[in-house]
Amino acid sequence: MTYAAPHTLMVQGTTSDAGKSILVTALCRILARHGYRVVPFKPQNMALNSAVTADSGEIGRAQAVQAQAAYLEPSVSMNPILLKPNSDQGSQVIINGSAIGNMDALAYHAYKPQLLPVVTAAHDRLEEEFDMVLVEGAGSPAEINLREHDIANMGFAEAVDCPVIIVADIDRGGVFAHLYGTWALLSESEQKRVRGFVINRFRGDVKLLEPGLDWLEQKTSVPVLAVLPYIHNLHIEAEDSISQSQKLQRGKHDEVLKVAVLAYPRASNHTDFDVLRMHPQADCEFVRDASQFSGCDLLILPGSKHVRGDLKWLRDNGWERVIERHLRHGGKLIGICGGYQMLGREVHDPDAVESEAGSSQGLGWLAQETTLNRNKTLRNVSGTLLAEGFAVSGYEIHAGVTQGDEPGGPLFELQCHEDGARFEDGVMSVDNDVLGTYLHGLFDEPAMLSHWLQWAGLGVVEAFDYPQFREAQIERLADEVERCMPLEMLLELMSMEPRR
Repeated sequence: MTYAAPHTLMVQGTTSDAGKSILVTALCRILARHGYRVVPFKPQNMALNSAVTADSGEIGRAQAVQAQAAYLEPSVSMNPILLKPNSDQGSQVIINGSAIGNMDALAYHAYKPQLLPVVTAAHDRLEEEFDMVLVEGAGSPAEINLREHDIANMGFAEAVDCPVIIVADIDRGGVFAHLYGTWALLSESEQKRVRGFVINRFRGDVKLLEPGLDWLEQKTSVPVLAVLPYIHNLHIEAEDSISQSQKLQRGKHDEVLKVAVLAYPRASNHTDFDVLRMHPQADCEFVRDASQFSGCDLLILPGSKHVRGDLKWLRDNGWERVIERHLRHGGKLIGICGGYQMLGREVHDPDAVESEAGSSQGLGWLAQETTLNRNKTLRNVSGTLLAEGFAVSGYEIHAGVTQGDEPGGPLFELQCHEDGARFEDGVMSVDNDVLGTYLHGLFDEPAMLSHWLQWAGLGVVEAFDYPQFREAQIERLADEVERCMPLEMLLELMSMEPRR
């Protein structure tokens, strides 16, 4: 029997964080390691965790992880629409990797009909290049208020005429209500697209679920394709929400470094710190309430999608005094991206790039001044830490130019992967206690990780290869999922014949 290419399958969820990103990551790796040319795709993503692509664009971090699972470099076609919230009612809108401006929710909803051709064109480009396209939905297809002009779930599936599977997280409770309710709220044509349900994060004996599985299939005529187990201590970079549950099991260590990352309202790219949360000698947590802060060895100000707004929040909530006390007692302080901008003397936004036009006084721990501009810097980089010669790699993703006469800089000599340009980045305060940089991935390389942990006060550092660890976690996830969703099932869902 022969099958016509191309082949697309969409994974939707009953809720946010139901397991869509994780399942697409697993399926990408399963198919890729069996020799199929598979590519991830998400029409519309809303996330403050993003990644820089090889074609100098910006996409959701989850699609970069899925690309890694598929043995691919990320591209803007994998996530043509990215929304980065910068207020409770508005977001920066990024189309095909480039920011076009800010919109509130009502304006964006009215604009969406113009975006359907954008997402279908990106999908079609991938279909032409790859054997299979695995599409991740957003939120839930049963959000009635968002169904008009939908480009993220069933609206997209209808436009490209692809089958759908729906995943639900049983660990949250109410899994049968979630699945049945979601299916029941779909239109008749949408219901016909649903090839099966997947239940995620189950603990216990699957036989206990069988009466419920039978009931669900009887009510919907849709089979439960798989019940995926709860995978303890699994670490896959989160799409957006900060997860405190992912933690590497620690051995016994006489010395542990306490790290705190400040979780202001628009903190972005918090996956920068997953490596610290996974390191067996680092006790890393995200902190918000200054009154409950009990101190740490290393305090980190992460990136921000609203630097001046988060800087005001930081002051209003007592963190400026806490940071001053932290440094006075011998602690170390790092600012990355937006956090780096906050550490300087002033932050200017003359063109209202992030919010209203104006300037804000910085924290003043570095002799730097930042001016935000509309041209966002997006580049993958590699280079060296100048003083020690350690290799470093990562990416920059920021709006603004930071300048100053800090005696302790620059820290890094870097080269842009996209155009080969060489430049310097990063500064250190004269007293060697405060570091600022635009470099995301500061801790990823093993030698660099050990260096910064020692700088922050840890004596003997246990070697930890985070890139290798991250790759092993993708393999572990794929192994678990393939036991429940074997290759033959996936090929049948996508109407593909087994590879000879």
